Amino acid sequence: MRLTPTHRAKIDDTDDTLFYSYPRFVTHVDEGFIQQLTELYRERLQPQTRIFDMMSSWVSHLPDEMEFTHVEGHGLNAEELARNPRLDHYFVQNLNLDPKLPLEDASFDAVINTVSVQYLQYPEAVFSEIYRILKPGGIAIFSFSNRMFYQKAIQIWRDASEPQRVELVKRYFASVPGFSEPEAIARTSQLPQILRMMGIPGGDPFYAVIATRAA
Repeated sequence: MRLTPTHRAKIDDTDDTLFYSYPRFVTHVDEGFIQQLTELYRERLQPQTRIFDMMSSWVSHLPDEMEFTHVEGHGLNAEELARNPRLDHYFVQNLNLDPKLPLEDASFDAVINTVSVQYLQYPEAVFSEIYRILKPGGIAIFSFSNRMFYQKAIQIWRDASEPQRVELVKRYFASVPGFSEPEAIARTSQLPQILRMMGIPGGDPFYAVIATRAA
């Protein structure tokens, strides 16, 4: 299914740069989600490799004990990115206005994206860029939950159920020839709603979609 202009629409269609112009030094998911994400990175990423943290912020959730050759950051708020201790370098760019990444072909071993895929209005172009910058055999990991800045998420994401969102990200990968069959991890919350509302760890569902560039 191709995304239509209606699918790509946002409630707040002002420039995203304005929305993210002030820093938010908070985590947008709970500790249970973060623990699962860090463990996934521990399992799937390799030390002494080059990582691109796309749509990042002041924290990358990478395992503390893992050292990487280079971690490149990207986002929309320079103050947040400057605070991130894992980034060796970063740049600011609005991918909804310009999806072309200022990065060399086949220059990264992994691309990671945390709770941000819902904001991409032209994911086909962005995922094509991810494929371009990945080395053969390189991995891309997109993680997300059920939280979002609702007014900045695209309509097809807002209207979709959580399982449908997993399928949507799988379709983003499938839109680019050369990616492997996407693997999905889906762990719904087992906590009663009242405990989820209280922010007890484990309340946020954990989803990840993973694919690799053909070797």
